[in-house]
Amino acid sequence: MMDWQDFLDKADVWLKVSGIKIILIIIGTLVVTKIARMLLNRIFRVFLQAGLDAEMKKRADTLSSLARNIVSTVILGIAFIIILEEFGIDIGPILAAAGIVGLAVGFGAQNLVQDIISGFFILLEDQIRVGDVVDIAGKSGLVEKVTIRMTILRDINGSVHFVRNGKIDVVTNMTKDYAFYLFDIGVAYRENIDEVMKVMRKTEAQLRLDTSLKEDILEPLEIMGLDKFADSAVIIRARLKTKPNKQWRAGREYNRLLKKNFDEAGIEIPFPHLTVFRGRPKEGNTPTTGV
Repeated sequence: MMDWQDFLDKADVWLKVSGIKIILIIIGTLVVTKIARMLLNRIFRVFLQAGLDAEMKKRADTLSSLARNIVSTVILGIAFIIILEEFGIDIGPILAAAGIVGLAVGFGAQNLVQDIISGFFILLEDQIRVGDVVDIAGKSGLVEKVTIRMTILRDINGSVHFVRNGKIDVVTNMTKDYAFYLFDIGVAYRENIDEVMKVMRKTEAQLRLDTSLKEDILEPLEIMGLDKFADSAVIIRARLKTKPNKQWRAGREYNRLLKKNFDEAGIEIPFPHLTVFRGRPKEGNTPTTGV
């Protein structure tokens, strides 16, 4: 029969010794984790305040988030092992068993391994950063978070896409270093192309007068010339170089000003027309159209 008094005495001794240690370990873990995250935030804040350009700030934000997650995981893992020792559990066999189980799981979790390896190289090669607009694995949107396993996007509709890094074969980054907004301007065949180009350059000069946009435009409008002869229009191709993420706003405002200037200059922007041809009989007379 169990001696409850003896059990309670041993429990009391354990709580006074190991119990206090475990409580201190938990408190210490929380404190160390908090301090480590604060130090990492301060370190990356120094980089962000060191006059880095927007692209380097994106990379610093991405790496800081990853570093905080890794540090927190390592600290919690160490604390868990120490707590197991306080419970009198020999962690040697557990680690050995974990290695064997991990090897077995590794064969069955090839996708996870692939995700982690792909994520490592994505971060190492600076392919994707938080704040970029990318097209990956058939999904496009603003990068909200990059982890070692997955990339999280939010598209223009507000939908969030969780893309496994192992599924990313091609990365199309639309906002790395700088960006272009491409224009295919269609005008009627009767228009003077040189005059149209002059209006296009005038529009770009007006765009630079906008105080909210002039800092975003990196170079003057590049007009590549008459690109193609379409069915009802001639197409003039041009592009505007801007800072990352600024090309769409600048492009939309340019289109608004260009439409206004074309109207003032009497330049026709063609739209689909339908021509009705009334056939003629052999006699040569044109049949009348009844109303």
